Amino acid sequence: MRVLITGITGMAGSHLAEYILGMEGVEIYGCMRPRSKMDNLEDIAAVGKLNALEGQCILSEGMLRMYARPDKVNLIEADMADAFSMKKLISAVRPDRIFHLAAQSFVPASWHYPAQTLELNILGQLNVLEAVRDAGIDPLIHIAGSSEEYGLVLPDEVPMKETNPLRPLSPYAVSKVGQEMLAYQYHKSYGMKTIVTRGFNHTGPRRGHVFVTSNFARQVARIEKGLQPPVLMVGDLTSKRDWTDVRDMVRAYWLTLEKCTPGEVYNIGSGSSRPVQEVLDILLSISHVQIDVKQDPARMRPSDVKILWADYGKFHEATGWRPEIPFEKTIADTLNYWRKRV
Repeated sequence: MRVLITGITGMAGSHLAEYILGMEGVEIYGCMRPRSKMDNLEDIAAVGKLNALEGQCILSEGMLRMYARPDKVNLIEADMADAFSMKKLISAVRPDRIFHLAAQSFVPASWHYPAQTLELNILGQLNVLEAVRDAGIDPLIHIAGSSEEYGLVLPDEVPMKETNPLRPLSPYAVSKVGQEMLAYQYHKSYGMKTIVTRGFNHTGPRRGHVFVTSNFARQVARIEKGLQPPVLMVGDLTSKRDWTDVRDMVRAYWLTLEKCTPGEVYNIGSGSSRPVQEVLDILLSISHVQIDVKQDPARMRPSDVKILWADYGKFHEATGWRPEIPFEKTIADTLNYWRKRV
């Protein structure tokens, strides 16, 4: 089985590769942009470099069998925004399963770069789907949607089911709705085996420092090492989120293509909702130093989703999946990750 992971250098992509690595009979191919940061793959010892797309070279089926390394994560440089690049990638690898994780995924950045967010997330996915059609293959395709698609949630609409209305409140959320609708359309129009997951917040080691859990943990680690004053800058601490450990989330992603139904949408979350304040409280309780907290107006968003709380019953019924890693361990592991890196 050949598995292609787009966005393999991201937090979820690298953890998914690590989870799959070593499975019997599975070859892993990772799509990465030229000059991508490799930090998140440093923890994976078995990383190979498959230069399948250098120059005008497109590897034949036989050459792929010759060079693909089952004990390695084979990395291929390709640009999601370039349709020709995607066609070369898909025709070279001819994957049996695609995990499409590549995206502009930071909500605040989408306010500053709305057009870029829409282009990369929607048109990037379009390029993948068209490349699959062009190659004449029929893989299972996982589309990583987002709980941000729900947007404005009314008090009587939680916990949120897949049938909840979508009222997106950011350009990022709009782009994710677009990705989901595109997946549905290609399933209905061309019979593509697309499955969408609306993943609720997931975090843990390798989370980018711009995201709240990782940002707070990185600040604590810097304060402990005397790299910044003992004041932790925060934004809104009242918003509630449904957090899942990324290592549980990627296990769910794998089960999505093992057991879920093409054309369907599934929530993946912990089934509980916690205020951002709780993340801060856990970090302060396990820090080695005394830290003050100060609100930074620049961290406030033009509009924000006040609560995200998953009903993941549909996904559990299909797969048997449940989150296993306690939230306190997730936050502690995130802090220890940053303690090693600042």
